[in-house]
Amino acid sequence: MFSGRGFNIENLSVNKTLDPSVSRITLQTSGDDSVLDQITKQLEKLISVIKVVDMSEAEHVQRELALIKVTADSRTRAEVMNIANIFRAKIVDVAANECIVEITGEDEKINALLRLLHPIGVKEIARTGKAALFRGDRLLTVALQPGDKGKGKGKKKDQAA
Repeated sequence: MFSGRGFNIENLSVNKTLDPSVSRITLQTSGDDSVLDQITKQLEKLISVIKVVDMSEAEHVQRELALIKVTADSRTRAEVMNIANIFRAKIVDVAANECIVEITGEDEKINALLRLLHPIGVKEIARTGKAALFRGDRLLTVALQPGDKGKGKGKKKDQAA
Protein backbone atom coordinates (compact mmCIF):
# COMPACT_ATOMS: atom_id res chain seq x y z
CA MET A 1 0.00 0.00 0.00
CA PHE A 2 2.74 2.48 0.90
CA SER A 3 5.02 2.02 -2.10
CA GLY A 4 2.12 1.91 -4.54
CA ARG A 5 1.02 5.38 -3.45
CA GLY A 6 4.49 6.89 -3.09
CA PHE A 7 4.42 7.04 0.73
CA ASN A 8 7.64 6.49 2.65
CA ILE A 9 8.02 4.38 5.80
CA GLU A 10 10.69 5.92 8.04
CA ASN A 11 10.42 3.40 10.91
CA LEU A 12 8.58 0.12 11.28
CA SER A 13 8.23 -2.18 14.28
CA VAL A 14 5.92 -5.21 14.43
CA ASN A 15 5.27 -7.76 17.15
CA LYS A 16 2.49 -9.64 18.90
CA THR A 17 0.46 -8.05 21.69
CA LEU A 18 -1.02 -9.46 24.89
CA ASP A 19 -3.46 -11.20 22.55
CA PRO A 20 -1.18 -13.42 20.39
CA SER A 21 -3.68 -13.32 17.52
CA VAL A 22 -3.21 -9.54 17.19
CA SER A 23 0.01 -7.83 16.07
CA ARG A 24 0.86 -4.24 16.83
CA ILE A 25 2.54 -2.26 14.09
CA THR A 26 4.27 0.96 15.08
CA LEU A 27 4.95 2.92 11.93
CA GLN A 28 6.57 6.31 11.40
CA THR A 29 6.00 8.24 8.22
CA SER A 30 5.94 11.90 7.26
CA GLY A 31 4.03 14.31 5.10
CA ASP A 32 1.72 17.27 5.30
CA ASP A 33 -1.69 16.97 6.95
CA SER A 34 -3.42 15.86 3.73
CA VAL A 35 -0.83 13.12 3.08
CA LEU A 36 -1.05 11.84 6.65
CA ASP A 37 -4.86 11.91 6.47
CA GLN A 38 -4.72 9.92 3.22
CA ILE A 39 -2.36 7.35 4.76
CA THR A 40 -4.70 6.92 7.75
CA LYS A 41 -7.75 6.47 5.50
CA GLN A 42 -5.95 3.94 3.29
CA LEU A 43 -4.78 1.92 6.31
CA GLU A 44 -8.27 1.91 7.82
CA LYS A 45 -9.65 0.41 4.59
CA LEU A 46 -7.44 -2.67 4.89
CA ILE A 47 -9.42 -5.66 6.17
CA SER A 48 -6.66 -6.86 8.48
CA VAL A 49 -6.27 -3.46 10.18
CA ILE A 50 -8.25 -3.19 13.40
CA LYS A 51 -7.35 0.36 14.41
CA VAL A 52 -5.16 3.27 13.30
CA VAL A 53 -4.05 5.79 15.91
CA ASP A 54 -1.81 8.84 15.47
CA MET A 55 0.36 8.70 18.58
CA SER A 56 1.86 12.13 17.91
CA GLU A 57 -1.45 13.66 19.03
CA ALA A 58 -0.92 12.56 22.66
CA GLU A 59 1.92 12.25 25.12
CA HIS A 60 3.77 9.00 24.59
CA VAL A 61 7.06 7.26 25.22
CA GLN A 62 9.00 5.88 22.27
CA ARG A 63 12.25 3.97 22.16
CA GLU A 64 14.38 2.16 19.64
CA LEU A 65 17.00 -0.53 20.14
CA ALA A 66 20.21 -0.62 18.14
CA LEU A 67 22.95 -3.23 17.96
CA ILE A 68 26.26 -1.82 16.73
CA LYS A 69 29.27 -3.97 15.80
CA VAL A 70 32.41 -1.92 16.41
CA THR A 71 36.10 -2.54 15.79
CA ALA A 72 37.52 -3.17 19.26
CA ASP A 73 41.02 -4.54 19.27
CA SER A 74 43.39 -4.25 22.21
CA ARG A 75 44.06 -0.56 21.37
CA THR A 76 40.41 0.58 21.10
CA ARG A 77 38.45 -1.73 23.40
CA ALA A 78 38.74 0.53 26.49
CA GLU A 79 37.67 3.57 24.46
CA VAL A 80 34.59 1.73 23.12
CA MET A 81 33.69 0.62 26.65
CA ASN A 82 34.03 4.19 28.00
CA ILE A 83 31.85 5.63 25.21
CA ALA A 84 29.24 2.90 25.79
CA ASN A 85 29.18 3.67 29.53
CA ILE A 86 28.60 7.39 28.88
CA PHE A 87 25.45 6.50 26.90
CA ARG A 88 24.34 3.77 29.33
CA ALA A 89 24.79 1.27 26.51
CA LYS A 90 25.87 -2.32 27.09
CA ILE A 91 28.63 -4.38 25.55
CA VAL A 92 26.72 -7.60 24.76
CA ASP A 93 29.38 -9.52 22.84
CA VAL A 94 33.17 -9.39 22.66
CA ALA A 95 35.43 -11.05 20.10
CA ALA A 96 39.14 -10.66 19.38
CA ASN A 97 38.74 -7.68 17.02
CA GLU A 98 35.23 -6.37 17.58
CA CYS A 99 32.41 -6.04 20.06
CA ILE A 100 28.68 -5.50 19.86
CA VAL A 101 27.15 -2.54 21.67
CA GLU A 102 23.45 -2.49 22.58
CA ILE A 103 21.72 0.85 23.11
CA THR A 104 18.09 1.75 23.72
CA GLY A 105 16.69 5.26 23.46
CA GLU A 106 15.57 8.11 21.26
CA ASP A 107 17.02 8.67 17.77
CA GLU A 108 19.21 11.53 18.98
CA LYS A 109 20.88 9.35 21.63
CA ILE A 110 21.54 6.49 19.20
CA ASN A 111 22.84 8.85 16.51
CA ALA A 112 25.13 10.61 19.01
CA LEU A 113 26.64 7.27 20.04
CA LEU A 114 27.14 6.34 16.39
CA ARG A 115 28.93 9.65 15.70
CA LEU A 116 31.44 8.86 18.46
CA LEU A 117 31.91 5.23 17.41
CA HIS A 118 32.34 5.87 13.66
CA PRO A 119 35.96 7.10 13.91
CA ILE A 120 36.83 3.91 15.82
CA GLY A 121 35.19 1.73 13.17
CA VAL A 122 31.50 0.81 12.96
CA LYS A 123 31.25 -2.45 11.00
CA GLU A 124 27.50 -3.12 11.12
CA ILE A 125 24.28 -1.67 12.53
CA ALA A 126 20.88 -3.26 13.19
CA ARG A 127 18.04 -0.99 14.41
CA THR A 128 14.62 -2.20 15.49
CA GLY A 129 12.42 0.73 14.61
CA LYS A 130 10.48 2.57 17.27
CA ALA A 131 8.16 1.02 19.81
CA ALA A 132 5.76 3.40 21.55
CA LEU A 133 3.14 3.50 24.30
CA PHE A 134 0.86 6.30 25.47
CA ARG A 135 1.78 7.92 28.78
CA GLY A 136 -0.57 7.68 31.74
CA ASP A 137 -3.84 5.78 31.80
CA ARG A 138 -4.52 5.76 28.05
CA LEU A 139 -4.27 2.33 26.43
CA LEU A 140 -4.40 1.17 22.85
CA THR A 141 -6.16 -2.18 23.09
CA VAL A 142 -8.52 -4.29 21.07
CA ALA A 143 -11.28 -6.35 22.64
CA LEU A 144 -12.09 -9.19 20.25
CA GLN A 145 -15.55 -10.68 20.23
CA PRO A 146 -15.95 -14.46 20.73
CA GLY A 147 -15.23 -16.23 17.45
CA ASP A 148 -13.19 -13.28 16.06
CA LYS A 149 -9.83 -14.51 17.30
CA GLY A 150 -7.19 -14.17 14.63
CA LYS A 151 -9.56 -12.74 12.01
CA GLY A 152 -8.55 -9.13 12.53
CA LYS A 153 -12.15 -8.12 13.17
CA GLY A 154 -12.91 -7.01 16.66
CA LYS A 155 -14.54 -4.27 18.57
CA LYS A 156 -12.27 -1.26 18.40
CA LYS A 157 -11.35 -0.06 21.83
CA ASP A 158 -9.24 2.92 22.82
CA GLN A 159 -9.80 2.98 26.53
CA ALA A 160 -8.66 4.81 29.60
CA ALA A 161 -8.54 2.55 32.64
